[in-house]
Amino acid sequence: MQIQTEVQLKPFNTLNLDAVASYYTEIQSTDDLTVALDFAAQQQLNSLILSGGSNMLLPERINALVLHMNIRGIELLHADEHHQFLQVGAGEVWHDFVLWTTAQQLYGLQNLALIPGRVGASPVQNIGAYGVEVGEFIDSVQVYDRQSKQFRSIAAADCQFAYRHSIFKDDPTRYVITHVTFKLLKHEDLKLNYGDLKVAVGDHLTAENLQQQVIAIRQSKLPDPKDYPNVGSFFKNPVVDQADFDQIAANFPHLPHYPQPNDRVKIAAGWLIDQAGWKGKQLGPVGMFHKQALVLVNYGQASLKDVQHTYHAVQQAVWAQFRIMLEPEPVLFDINGLIRSHQG
Repeated sequence: MQIQTEVQLKPFNTLNLDAVASYYTEIQSTDDLTVALDFAAQQQLNSLILSGGSNMLLPERINALVLHMNIRGIELLHADEHHQFLQVGAGEVWHDFVLWTTAQQLYGLQNLALIPGRVGASPVQNIGAYGVEVGEFIDSVQVYDRQSKQFRSIAAADCQFAYRHSIFKDDPTRYVITHVTFKLLKHEDLKLNYGDLKVAVGDHLTAENLQQQVIAIRQSKLPDPKDYPNVGSFFKNPVVDQADFDQIAANFPHLPHYPQPNDRVKIAAGWLIDQAGWKGKQLGPVGMFHKQALVLVNYGQASLKDVQHTYHAVQQAVWAQFRIMLEPEPVLFDINGLIRSHQG
């Protein structure tokens, strides 16, 4: 393991923001991790965990130790009648892993194809798409607990998975995810809850076709970060009480929505942004993508301040029209490598 100084992180974040880290190292093993954390402690540095860089907003300067998680490997553990259990390194590319599971005739993750990032980041936000959340197929998460200073395994039931939520998001400085253990299905069980996906799959009801259609739909709507730097869906779909939804829907009867447990309703954030006039609109070098209003794009040499100026303007426009405050999905970091509130 080598610790480097003054490293440009622009190639490592999909929004392509200039961000220079005072210290940087690549983590390829659990031994690397403990050595790096010891170094940070000795130097009195915060540690910023960098995965695929697809869900983060970075400042121009980071006075911290950036740990780029690159632990690889897929290990088949054991199986029962219905499931195959496998442990996957945090550094594995998420989309490549999904394709691998399908090739191995393991099922459950097909709806999550083409989501950017790496395996280790998937439990943090409890990534989801087309009616599936990754938490449904996680058995446990292997971590280094910086509070107790030991490696441990956290059962899925204790991860508090919810919509774009987990204990790893609640306490971001405590755990470093090294591996994720998945519990995948050995028999196909296709989830076709979303209309456009169900239509695309048609009568060809196979996991391979489902995966192929998910990829095709995402490619048709979402820009490739290599062409248009972005972090995917920038805002969460808001979830409101049924009474609040009924009040909004009375004025906007075509509002796309999805019933949720506990008498709550999920509303399509992209539709709200579109209706507020922001689809395809720019402020300087930053704007909302012309094909998908939910995606914020860096069209030029944007800074973090440019990004913040744009998404705050989008929030204000949606609030003015719908009285709904959209919540950004990506994590915002400060100069010391610490997570900050988007409202701060």
